[in-house]
Amino acid sequence: MDVHETPAVPPFDPKGDVRLGYQIAGGVLIALGWGLAVVVNVLAHVSAPAGGHRILSFYFGPSLGPYAWASLGLGLFTGIFGVVLLLIARDAPAGPFVLPGADL
Repeated sequence: MDVHETPAVPPFDPKGDVRLGYQIAGGVLIALGWGLAVVVNVLAHVSAPAGGHRILSFYFGPSLGPYAWASLGLGLFTGIFGVVLLLIARDAPAGPFVLPGADL
């Protein structure tokens, strides 16, 4: 038996439900994109007084600056990508929920 011909780990086909991964990834992207980068970002700027306020090392003024606009755009894109992943999960074939490494 030639050692170079055999893989160190045998191939693993989980035969699991790929939709679960798409749903988790889509939900996380929506929560981070729309929840954090859009809603929290805009609320922090809208609620800022005329002189602005500082949270930790971040300064929030009453108007959106270039970084806030970039964060807003990235958050919108990330949320849309999360919705696309959820749509892919809806159309993916169903399978059983299997933990990695489980023998079927």
